[in-house]
Amino acid sequence: METSRVSDTIWMLRFPVGQAYAIRGSAGWALVDTGSAGFAADILEGLRTLGAHPGDLREIVLTHSHNDHTGSAAALAAATGARVLAGAADAPVIRGGIPETPPVLEDWERPLYDFVACSPALPLAPPCPVDRELSDGDTLDWGEEVRIIHVPGHTAGSIACHLPDSGVLFTGDTVANVGQLMLGVFNVDRKQAEASFRKQAALDVETACFGHGDPLIGGAGQALRKVAFSAPA
Repeated sequence: METSRVSDTIWMLRFPVGQAYAIRGSAGWALVDTGSAGFAADILEGLRTLGAHPGDLREIVLTHSHNDHTGSAAALAAATGARVLAGAADAPVIRGGIPETPPVLEDWERPLYDFVACSPALPLAPPCPVDRELSDGDTLDWGEEVRIIHVPGHTAGSIACHLPDSGVLFTGDTVANVGQLMLGVFNVDRKQAEASFRKQAALDVETACFGHGDPLIGGAGQALRKVAFSAPA
């Protein structure tokens, strides 16, 4: 796992597939996503290097139910006592109560999906309790207000986290920045996903943090709007 600084209070934790983000707030730490299964110890060690003890982790927010984002959540919650929060429609999948809805693939996505689905770097995620189900308009407190945005399409319950005071947006996999800024791949409903991209692009943000690809630091909202509104996402 590689750790890199995004801002004075945000660090990216990069895994072989995807990434998570650690956020330092006035009352403790939060995580956005957890990587795939098996990375809990690495994440805890990464937090220690940033000066955080396990008990300092207060909240784990899961942007959606895919195993490269939820895989280490159960182990981290057990080790730290942190609450796990997720979108209401994805919570039953994260808890292990219902299966993941498969994506509706574009022809060009199918070879990539087949490769990723067979990757040993993406083991199945253990079931994880969800302490709070999040809906559009809910707020959290990380030392500044965090607004939850329901952004369905990648999964039914995908959420984004918007910090309006600092102009930061965590998009999960609804947007990606791998080679180019683009709509995320492997969506259950592409039209919904495109609308969710536009919903986020309309926000006033300076920094965008994605589930895959480097964050955009400075001018992120303008870059999102250029993609979302000037051409198909």
